[in-house]
Amino acid sequence: MADNQEYNVKQLLEMGACTNCQACTDVCPAVSSSANGELSAVYRMKGLQTLLKQRTGLLGRLFGKKPLTQEELKHFSDTVFRCTLCGNCQEVCPVGIHLKDLWLSLRHDMVQSKSYPKKINMIRDNLAEDRNVFAEDNEERAEWVEDMRDPPDDNYIKDQSDVVYFTGCTAAYFPLAQKIPMALAEILDRSSVDFTLLGEEEWCCGFPMLGAGLGEMFQEFMTHNLEAVREKGAKELVFSCPSCYQMWREHYPQEFKLSHSTGFLLNLLKKGRIPIQKLPLTVTYHDPCDLGRGSRIFEEPREIIRSIPGVQFVELPKSKENCQCCGGGGNLEMVDAELSAEISKSKIQEVLNTGAQAVVTSCQQCVRTMTTYVRRNKVDLQVMDITQLVQKALRPGD
Repeated sequence: MADNQEYNVKQLLEMGACTNCQACTDVCPAVSSSANGELSAVYRMKGLQTLLKQRTGLLGRLFGKKPLTQEELKHFSDTVFRCTLCGNCQEVCPVGIHLKDLWLSLRHDMVQSKSYPKKINMIRDNLAEDRNVFAEDNEERAEWVEDMRDPPDDNYIKDQSDVVYFTGCTAAYFPLAQKIPMALAEILDRSSVDFTLLGEEEWCCGFPMLGAGLGEMFQEFMTHNLEAVREKGAKELVFSCPSCYQMWREHYPQEFKLSHSTGFLLNLLKKGRIPIQKLPLTVTYHDPCDLGRGSRIFEEPREIIRSIPGVQFVELPKSKENCQCCGGGGNLEMVDAELSAEISKSKIQEVLNTGAQAVVTSCQQCVRTMTTYVRRNKVDLQVMDITQLVQKALRPGD
């Protein structure tokens, strides 16, 4: 059994600040898609408070609490991991509890307590053996380059470069998402940006570890990735994955300039370095949880969309900090694929109600989750990353 040292003093104080107002329940995508109140932040908070009281001898005696049985703990743990970590509960919390960090600590607690979904063991093994969460051969991390229309001889892997494009596990291995790095690489080429990939020297950024309660694995991965970037002599990292970007911003030492692709591309557009032409298309924009609520990047992608002539932009009813999750975060797809799909269904319905021809986002996991739902259900809707939108607007090259 884990102890209360999983939580820092600030978190222990925050737990006592919960007013049980249930504002978090109203915005939780897992609750609305499952009609199961046990997936709410309020239920999770109550369960956590009960758990901590039982572990503290005096409090336990005062409150007359019996320890949770292993079966009860397992039931509680199941609700802990059926969450996308979208952070909307934190966004609306009237007393400002840092709920997302609390849920990460709670997941680590559940793993230390040996009460967690079996899929977590698979995630741990995949990362330990293959350095990526999908158990793919890490030597093939940059093989997507070979599927480009005109791949360079060096496959974008150079000995030295000022800019490193950190691809991320999802975009590296999933065909649905590989179009995103292909698009970004083509745009960077057309804009005369000299950049390199890390290839097999790129390991998972660490986000799936924290989400799976496996934070003790992170140090090795961070140390390796830092050294791999240093060896390139790089000054800047570019990410198309919001989770990778957020991990580097919040958990790595601030040694390099960090840019999400939205900011990087907007800067190139403003300098007139991306040759674009008119693109007749009506689009709406989905704010990825880790880019929007997580990193507070809301305006850059909208500026990019508005800068493309011919594109008509319609805003979603729930947008920016209130944007509804696509269902693809928090390792939920691995733990409960059915719930993930139900959340995606709700998202797609909201998009369709705008009348847009395409939903644009800035996250490979959002693209993968929404595209999977659209294809399986034969929905007439284009799903694309913002890099793919810019790629569509490129003037024909030489």
